[in-house]
Amino acid sequence: MPSVCFYFEVHQPCRLRPYTFFDIGASDRYNDAELDELVMRKVADKCYLPMNALLLELIREHQGRFRCTFSLTGTFIDQAQAYAPEVITSFQELASTGCVEFLDETDSHCLAALFSEDEFRDQVAAHRQRMRDLFGVEPTSFRNTELIYCDRLAKLVESMGYTAVLTEGADRVLDWRSPRFAYRPEGCQNIKLLLKSYSLSDDIAFRFSNRGWPSWPLMADTYAGWLSQVKGCGEIIGLFMDYETFGEHQWKDTGIFEFMRALPGKVLADPEMDFLTVSEAAARYEARGSLSIPEWISWADAERDLSAWLGNEMQKDALESLYACRPMVLSLDDENVKQTWRRLQTSDHFYYMSTKCASDGDVHQYFTPYGSPFEAYANFMNILADFRLRLEAALRK
Repeated sequence: MPSVCFYFEVHQPCRLRPYTFFDIGASDRYNDAELDELVMRKVADKCYLPMNALLLELIREHQGRFRCTFSLTGTFIDQAQAYAPEVITSFQELASTGCVEFLDETDSHCLAALFSEDEFRDQVAAHRQRMRDLFGVEPTSFRNTELIYCDRLAKLVESMGYTAVLTEGADRVLDWRSPRFAYRPEGCQNIKLLLKSYSLSDDIAFRFSNRGWPSWPLMADTYAGWLSQVKGCGEIIGLFMDYETFGEHQWKDTGIFEFMRALPGKVLADPEMDFLTVSEAAARYEARGSLSIPEWISWADAERDLSAWLGNEMQKDALESLYACRPMVLSLDDENVKQTWRRLQTSDHFYYMSTKCASDGDVHQYFTPYGSPFEAYANFMNILADFRLRLEAALRK
């Protein structure tokens, strides 16, 4: 019986306002709160509220047999609480059904796993506290920012008590293996690794509205048929995607909501198929051997590596300079300073600095508020220069 495992990433970055060289030393207003509010309200109306209502309807209609998993970034939660509190309420309604799982992650959707284990642990602890406060849950499964993962991360999160971790089902690390089984990360004893079935996931997330795709228009019964073909050659179908796929990346007029409304019924009509949350899938299915992934992978871009954030010297310089601030930030023991620094860690800032071309470059351009990667770098480094000056001044006092 293969199980369908829907996992949705829910994220909004804290966007930076235009900040010039002449602002350094003159202004500590880094965040573009007006743009954050505008985007949050728009995406709440187009995606979060209608999609949450639809999932609640599906859970009730199918008497709990439809189940799914979310991770909510701390930056998303901050903006939802400030600008669209009804979105938080709608997630709490989903949580109350017992059919929705929430994962842990780094609170600011950051790259701390690559630069500072201590900062990584602190951010995960902060996110864990949010899950307790908002939903009364203690997550047992983990996903790192943008599914960034390697063996070292698995050992780290296992030491923190998690029993499952997610990553991309990248062909180059799987070799002959299938992404539709659970695995034991190399060197671990208890934690299980669940993988994204990227082709089936991308059929919804990226290809759904592509009129040049041979399978357009994708119908729910067709897609359910593709899922059923896994029977006999897989146990877990990891459909991992951005939640903003629904209504924002794939607009309402593409039929994406009608597709999702029909899909659970088509899947559950097959008695050999069901839906599970991430932790339920990890508990039900045994690990099919160990899987070693010594180098970092992610779900980003064609390479599925770190090049979306560390592919050029601008990105490397910005990240190294940012994490070099940690000793000063901790020395001050000021929560406002720490929050500012953590907002600057959000991975999107470095994604905007990517100089990739072709289709990956098009995706980066879709998300960035800047005219060019060089503008993104200059703006970030101006802000970081001001932030360092303020840190140094506070430490001298």
